[in-house]
Order: sequence, then C-alpha cells, then structure tokens
Amino acid sequence: MTRARCIALIAHDQKKDDMADFAGRHQAQLTGVRIVATGTTGGRIKDACPDLDVTRLKSGPLGGDQQIGALIATGEVDMLIFLVDPLTSMPHDVDVKALMRLATVYDIPMALNLATAEILLASALG
Repeated sequence: MTRARCIALIAHDQKKDDMADFAGRHQAQLTGVRIVATGTTGGRIKDACPDLDVTRLKSGPLGGDQQIGALIATGEVDMLIFLVDPLTSMPHDVDVKALMRLATVYDIPMALNLATAEILLASALG
C-alpha cells in the first residue's frame, strides 16, 4: 500500500492570508494530498478549503514546528512550504532554524516564499 503524499504548510502571522490564498488557488492539486500544518495556519487553510485533508498540529511557538520536524525525520513529509516573514522578529527563531535544518538534512524540497512554492508544487504535483 502506498501512502499519500504529505506536504507540510507553515506561515508566519503576516503570511497566513497568503497561505490560505495559495491553498485555495491550488485546491484541485492538493486534493488527495495529506497536509500537515501548524495550528493557526492549518485552521486558516481548513476555513478556505474545507474539503482538503488538513491535520492541525500545535502552534509553531508551542511545538508545532518541532512536530513537523519530527515528521520530516521519520520520512512522513515529502515537501515543506514555509512562508516566512523576514520583516517580523521571530521569538521562536531557534525552532524555525531547526526545522529548516532538518528539511536540508533529509533532502526535503522546501519553499520559503510564494514564488518558490508555486514552482515546487507545480513540479511535484503538476
């Protein structure tokens, strides 16, 4: 039995609208894909696209970034889209860096902005 592809979606506060819009624009491509997301981001995606398979984890600062890191380390995540707001301070910057490090170590395709997310999704699910 083959498992469904899994995409991790995370967005900083100022990028949550962008992530919900991204999911809405790509809802057809994301149908049938397992999505794991940090708490608030997952809620916003679920509100925008109620039919998508979204598993909400904890909020990023409360451990959600680390939960996604664990899923990467166990081979359960195939792609990471993390819309980062470079103009806002991140109190949990250490967690964010650890997550990006894990994606790099485990060779997981990772997008940190919308332009790269569009290309990554098109190449993986196009």
